[in-house]
Amino acid sequence: MDDTQPTTLWGPAAATGVGSLPGTDAREAAKTVTGSFEAPQHLLHLPELPARGPGADMLGRTTGLLAEMYVHLEPSGWRISDRPGRDTRRARAWLGEDLDAIEEFTQGVGEAGRPRGLKVSVVGPWTLAAGVERRNGEAMLGDPGAVRDLAASLAEGLAGHLADVRRRVPGAVPVLQLDEPSLTAVLTGDVRTASGYRTHPAVDRAVVEATLGELLAVHDGPTVVHSCAAGVPVALLRRAGADGISLDLSLLTERDDEVIGEAVEDGVTLFAGVVPATEGDGRALSDPAGSVGGVRSLWRRLGLSPGLLAESVVVTPTCGLAGASPAYARQALAHCARAARSLADNPQ
Repeated sequence: MDDTQPTTLWGPAAATGVGSLPGTDAREAAKTVTGSFEAPQHLLHLPELPARGPGADMLGRTTGLLAEMYVHLEPSGWRISDRPGRDTRRARAWLGEDLDAIEEFTQGVGEAGRPRGLKVSVVGPWTLAAGVERRNGEAMLGDPGAVRDLAASLAEGLAGHLADVRRRVPGAVPVLQLDEPSLTAVLTGDVRTASGYRTHPAVDRAVVEATLGELLAVHDGPTVVHSCAAGVPVALLRRAGADGISLDLSLLTERDDEVIGEAVEDGVTLFAGVVPATEGDGRALSDPAGSVGGVRSLWRRLGLSPGLLAESVVVTPTCGLAGASPAYARQALAHCARAARSLADNPQ
């Protein structure tokens, strides 16, 4: 990827959403995203609406992209099938509806001569392997050969999905986000087996890194890996080739400073989750500068130039907004934009 590309697609003073939104109306969700991030420095994203039901959820949506691999829904979760069925068709239909809506509300994007980034999220290979079952009911994670097949199927399906996004929204440049909330558990051996009495062995970090690298390489544009879990393996993701790392900033500790600093100095963008994903007492959305106070504190500890702060950080909610009310989701996205502006206006 061209080293200058990210700064033309977002920032400085950029904000974006993580992915999910509340509700079931794809057009309303697309309108919310494009309205909240209308300014050209912000990064648009394709909304996810899990409240519509199975197939619109994070895992189901991604399984609908798999090439020559199919799933169906069991009481225990998503399970591999021999052929496409109702659940696969439903997942593909929901995604098609989402693409129709974002296509409608992004007409004219890029016509001013500046490309706009459009972030497209799919579940990464390791969270997918931890969440999708083999025919015997155990997670695919427990079979290295099954994981390789799953990753290859995802790579092929993802390439087609990105091509479809480019065709539908020609003025936008796709930004690929891999959602990996289970990645830390995969690395530490904390993914439970079907019985719940044991856990799957930890996967070798080199294997995890190589598989992520292969998926990220499917896309020839900017890439982001997101996890709102604790213990995000920042150094591993940087080595795998992620251009951005998206995480809940409140879960970082000073022990993470060194790897965060190395990533930023290497040109990785920090997608800083600082705006609460659900309603609190209302005060969280009253002070944009206060919302990014932790980012400024991190920057001071790292000893990085304040002038690079707004260029190296994209402000986001702490996680997806599916659990919020529609009104709060709109307010949270607008607050992200205001908080990002405050980073540029007062980086100290």
